[in-house]
Amino acid sequence: MEQYLIDTNVVSDYFSASLPKRGLQFMDFIIDETPNISVISQIELLCWKTDTVKEQRVRDFIADSTIFNITPSVIAHCANIRRNKRIKTPDAIIAATAVAHGYTLITNNEKDFVNIAGLKIINPHTI
Repeated sequence: MEQYLIDTNVVSDYFSASLPKRGLQFMDFIIDETPNISVISQIELLCWKTDTVKEQRVRDFIADSTIFNITPSVIAHCANIRRNKRIKTPDAIIAATAVAHGYTLITNNEKDFVNIAGLKIINPHTI
């Protein structure tokens, strides 16, 4: 079974219900399993300025998720990605986390992740 790493922007789209029906159904399935996120996404999610209800929903999502930390393998993949592509370090860490674990990255930000060796991506807006 394919495994997925969820990018921060997709969590935002999911919580704001801005995904198309098929993308929302896909994300419901992924989130009903144990969602997987990078420690970078965890940090980004915790920085959101929102009302207390949404903040608790985000905290509950994080608590239900498997958080992937920065390991030596992620560091090696990140350095390789940054050597070969102009990409911000947080995005490179998220991509490297997906590559290091063999996961498909779920993102709405395809342009920043295109042409990264070994990275598979899926956009829930275009399913």
